[in-house]
Formats: sequence, structure tokens, C-alpha cells
Amino acid sequence: MPELERPFLVKVCGITREEDARTAIESGAKALGFNFYTKSPRYISPESAKQIVQAVPGDYMKVGVFVNATEAELERISAEVPLDVVQLHGEHSAMPVAGYIIWRALTAGSSLPEPDRKIEAYLLDSHSPGYGGSGKTFDWALAERFPYRKILAGGLDGANVAEAIATVRPCGVDACSRLESQPGKKDPERVRAFVAAALAAAEKLNQSPERSDGCLLPNRSPERSDGCLLSNPTPERTDEAFSL
Repeated sequence: MPELERPFLVKVCGITREEDARTAIESGAKALGFNFYTKSPRYISPESAKQIVQAVPGDYMKVGVFVNATEAELERISAEVPLDVVQLHGEHSAMPVAGYIIWRALTAGSSLPEPDRKIEAYLLDSHSPGYGGSGKTFDWALAERFPYRKILAGGLDGANVAEAIATVRPCGVDACSRLESQPGKKDPERVRAFVAAALAAAEKLNQSPERSDGCLLPNRSPERSDGCLLSNPTPERTDEAFSL
């Protein structure tokens, strides 16, 4: 995959309503997550997701969340909804057809995956029987050691996201359940607080030296000023076992 660049990524996931999508984007989020896992309380039909995307303008990434998806499911939904990213959860999700950015979700306790150039980033999350949305954090020191490009999730909100960013130094953050008034419905003030705190924390890292994982924080590159390198460098593996 060619190297791309984007700003520090703030993602609001579990979008089911147009007003929640609009609040997130107007607050400064750069990605919205639509959950197509039918067993999730935040499930959204492809038709409804398409309507939201069409109704909410802006320069943001449309992320489809899939759990143990079949190739047919990926093709059917991605043909209906104008997605930019396919986010894969579970043990046996198929890979999408060419043309989509791929994020792979890993939970605390997962083994370090082998390098895979098809995976642009890994979403690091807390373990949950429902594949995300637990509202629980995990030991961020584990995520800090993760050697590939990473987006941090798991129990983030406006109160803790600054500390999480300072500790893990990810290329993005993702929040869902702690921004809700009830499953599937976002609280506007919680959304605004999360996005504002995340962007402010990312900006504080501008003075940090260039990262070793191939990702630059916003405005750190002298030649490029628009954000993180989305390449997935190959780390030097050691004999020491690694798990989240």
C-alpha cells in the first residue's frame, strides 16, 4: 500500500442517527463508524448508514465495522454504502476487495500479528464478548509497546483521552459507548468534550521527536503538514513474546 498522510484521527463510532453524525463532524471528528454487526445494540442498516452519509457533508472517513464478515457481506454492504475504511473484528473475517483502507481490531490478550501490508492500522481495544463497545479501558502500557500503526479504543471519553494519547502516542483515537446517553444514542456534550480533548492532546505532542513507528504527529513533517503517515512499517521482531 502506498504511503498516505492524514491528520491525527479522531473517530466517533456506533453512529446510528444523523444528529449524532452531524455533532461529531462539526466538533472536529475526522471519522465516523457505522456498525453492521447485527447483534450489536449499535447496529445500523446499510440503507440508514447511506442516508446519514448523504445528509452529513464534510471531509471525514466513513468506516464500516464488520464482525466475522463473509466476502459476500463485505461486497454487498460496501456496494451500498460509500465507505472509505473497512474495520474488521472477529476471528475469521474475510478481506474486502481492493479499493478500501483496512483496519484490523485487536483486543487485550491478542498475540502480535505478523507484518501485513494490507492492514493500514490496528485498532487496539478492550476485550468484549460483543466485539467492542464495552466502555472499559485496558492497560495503555501494552498499547504503547505495540509496534505497528495503531488507533486506540476502549473506554475513552473527554476525561481520559488526553492521558491515553500522551501514554500511547497513537495515530488516532476511537470512542463509542462512553459518549452515549443510551446504546446507539450519543450525548452531544460528551461527543464535543471527547473530540476537543483529543485534538488538544494531539496538538501538545507536536513538539515530540519523530516517532519510531513510521507515523508523524500533526504538523511534525517539514515537507508535509497534513498529518500522520499511514504506512505500516515492519518492526524488528524479537524472541520476546508480545501480547496486548
